[in-house]
Amino acid sequence: MKCLQCQNPDSKVIETRSVGVGIRRRRQCLGCGFRFTTYERIERKIPLVVKKDGSREPFERLKVLQGLQLACRKRAISAQALEDAADRIENALLASGGNELDADDIGRQVLAELRSLDLVGYLRFASVYQDVQTPSDFLLLLKPWTDAEAHPRPVEE
Repeated sequence: MKCLQCQNPDSKVIETRSVGVGIRRRRQCLGCGFRFTTYERIERKIPLVVKKDGSREPFERLKVLQGLQLACRKRAISAQALEDAADRIENALLASGGNELDADDIGRQVLAELRSLDLVGYLRFASVYQDVQTPSDFLLLLKPWTDAEAHPRPVEE
């Protein structure tokens, strides 16, 4: 790391702190004594997404977040809840460690998050993701919830 003042390549670390997804280091130049801050972050290998048509493109967390936001548009879901959901999806997908991700896997992860987050958002996303064409297709999407209401769990005393 070169000093910003004298371009000396030698510096010593004075202080190290963990911040968010990286590390903040305060450094002091061994040549002129100038102090400066550097930030380090973990570089993850970004996998490619294999789409239905066979094309490949880099995974983008922003696209996942935008899909969640669109599905939950005009719903009482906080921006932080959507950010957290996008983080969980990204972490689960990147934890697989593969070089390629199937677009269907991403869609299933988004559906799972939306199912626990908001029923309307889930239905919006699922109707596009699963190419719903008829009202009976929609009823199939609702079936897990209608079955749960028809057969309530017994109340324990």
